[in-house]
Amino acid sequence: MSGHEDLHEWVSFEDPKEKRTWMFDATYLKSNWMCIYGSGCKGILETDATELSQGCCSFGAHFIDDEDQQTVVKAVKRLKSKHWQHKKVAEKKGWSVKEKDGSIKTRVVDGACIFLNRPGFEGGAGCALHVAALEAGERPMDWKPDVCWQVPVRLEEHEGDDGHVISFVREWKRRDWGDAGDEFHWWCTDSPEAFVGTKPTYVYLRDEIVELCGEEVYTLLVELLAAPTTVTLPHPAVRR
Repeated sequence: MSGHEDLHEWVSFEDPKEKRTWMFDATYLKSNWMCIYGSGCKGILETDATELSQGCCSFGAHFIDDEDQQTVVKAVKRLKSKHWQHKKVAEKKGWSVKEKDGSIKTRVVDGACIFLNRPGFEGGAGCALHVAALEAGERPMDWKPDVCWQVPVRLEEHEGDDGHVISFVREWKRRDWGDAGDEFHWWCTDSPEAFVGTKPTYVYLRDEIVELCGEEVYTLLVELLAAPTTVTLPHPAVRR
C-alpha cells in the first residue's frame, strides 16, 4: 500500500512544558481499532494462525532497557503456577535469553513466548502476566515488557540541532517489525477485522497513551480529537 491509499490525517500541538511538538495520527486514533486477541486475531506468522491464539507473542518480546526488564523481573516473582503454564520451564531454564547482538528477550517455548498460556490451560489462555495482573486488580501494562503494551501504538522521537523534539504517536505498521513484518500473513492495523471497537481508539487506549505522553498532553489531545470540527478520514483498512 502506498501513496493516497494509505493517507492519514494528523493533529499537532506544542508541549505546554517542554521544547517539544506532538504529532498524533488522528486517522488511527479516531478509528475504532481494538485488539481482537482470541476473537479472530490471525497472529503474526507467515500463514493464518488463528487456531494457535498466539497474537503478537510468537517470537518473544525484546526489552527496551534494564528498567523494562526489571518490571518483568518483579512481576515474575508474583506469578503462581495457576497463572503460568510454563512456570516450571522458566524455573529450570530461565525465562529470558540473550541474543547475538546482546539484546535480551523473553524465551520462546514451543513456538511462542514463554509467558503465553496456550488454549486449554486451566488458568486461562493468553499472557500469564496479563492474567495475574487482572487477578491482582492491577494494570497488565505495569507487569509486561514495554513492547507488549505499546503495540500497536508507536512513539517516535526526533531531536533537532536546537534541542527541539518532535514526537510522533501513530499506529504500529508492518515496517516497524523490520523485514519480518512483510512476511506476516496478517497484521491487525491493516485489517478491517480489527476495526470493530465500540469506542474511539484514543479512548480505548487511554492508559497506553497517557503512559507514553503524560496526562496533560493526553487531555489536550482529547480536546482536539473530540471537537466536532475535527473531522478525519476513515482509516485505510476500512476505507478500501
